[in-house]
Amino acid sequence: MEKENLSFMDKLNELLMKDWTFILLVMGAAASIFAGTYLYISHGTGAFNEVSIVAMLQGGMETGDYSAAAGFAAGFLIARILEGPLVGLLDIGGSLMTGVGIGIPGLLLSMGWDFPLSNFFVALLFGAIVGVVIGGVIIAIRKLVPSGVAVGGTGIMMGAGNASGRYLAPMIVICPASYNVYAGIGAIIGSAIFYKWGKEMTGGAILGAMIMGAIFIP
Repeated sequence: MEKENLSFMDKLNELLMKDWTFILLVMGAAASIFAGTYLYISHGTGAFNEVSIVAMLQGGMETGDYSAAAGFAAGFLIARILEGPLVGLLDIGGSLMTGVGIGIPGLLLSMGWDFPLSNFFVALLFGAIVGVVIGGVIIAIRKLVPSGVAVGGTGIMMGAGNASGRYLAPMIVICPASYNVYAGIGAIIGSAIFYKWGKEMTGGAILGAMIMGAIFIP
């Protein structure tokens, strides 16, 4: 039984390490984020970002000037993508929320291209296409980086495994508890599972907190 479990875990680990798995995960995240921005523009709620970042998009909606949203958020996304060797789960998550959720909509709206934000399903599809492109570019950059340049420990889903991530792991495990107790429990469980797998605890803490926090919304 133990061998069967080990075999399953090995297969799961191999699946998660596939390039196309990472691209699919980025595609799903980008589709959700972009569709969330459509909901915010149409219904005033649903944006996947901090209030201060969303305020840039809101300012553009009120004044017609999207330069702040497009300049800051899209630039943030480009910088993170070009940062190839250092891109991790924590980094790409934040840059997707900022770049795809605020920057790209800001660019499109500033040019008068509002079709991608015309309805929910179009936004979902457009976000998925953007996610595939971003995921593919990140994989390509990582493959082009000379061996030994990339940071160590880029195990599960490209990251949360660099040197700074290891030092920040305890703080990342504890911080979700400030959101709610379920997110805190999820972070602890996730980090324990990743520790058992021999992966970076930071990635497990983030995923666990996201899953439990989404299930038990306060």
